[in-house]
Amino acid sequence: MPGMGDMTALHPWTALDAALTFAMWAVMMVGMMLPSATPMTLIYAGVVRKAAREGSVLPPTAVFVAGYLWAWTLFSAAATAAQWGLEQAALLSPMLVSTSPKLGAALLIAAGIWQFTPWKDVCLSHCRNPVLFFAQNFSPGVRGALRLGFRYGLYCLGCCWLIMALLFVGGVMNLLWIAALTLFVLAEKVFARGLWGARVAGVAMIAVGAWLFAVA
Repeated sequence: MPGMGDMTALHPWTALDAALTFAMWAVMMVGMMLPSATPMTLIYAGVVRKAAREGSVLPPTAVFVAGYLWAWTLFSAAATAAQWGLEQAALLSPMLVSTSPKLGAALLIAAGIWQFTPWKDVCLSHCRNPVLFFAQNFSPGVRGALRLGFRYGLYCLGCCWLIMALLFVGGVMNLLWIAALTLFVLAEKVFARGLWGARVAGVAMIAVGAWLFAVA
């Protein structure tokens, strides 16, 4: 991955560069977002086992997970395009960190503001209530399992897309920053005070972003 950062910074992208960058984002999203989907995945797996005991057959859990990851695969494509655009504008370092304090500040402020929007609240409420989400959205068959996973992934995407954009602030190659964002997303969805934590984090993001603007 570090070598990929050097490679894309030194010459115009080829089709191989784009494919490798997309693969990097896709793998990273799997590692970052699957942990936060564990409660919903376990609920689906439990329903599959219960149905099997009763003589019914439901699509395996992997089908639901595939639908969930499809939503984040679409995000990976968008992130790849964003990375290309930022590199063409010379706004990313070889380690894929924003070289513009104002860009980093804008991303932080935007992410902080998003934490207070009703859209964030709606998406987070769906992500934090997997039992209710399952009851309202379940339908049988492979298509139903894929749709369930994809729809859940879209709500998680709506909840976290600007948090993922902060990778360009702390560094797409920075493993500590990746781990910190992963833990934040997990805590926001799992813990009882997740909404309150989202508000506190939003204030902190806006404050840091405003400070960066002031000193830029």
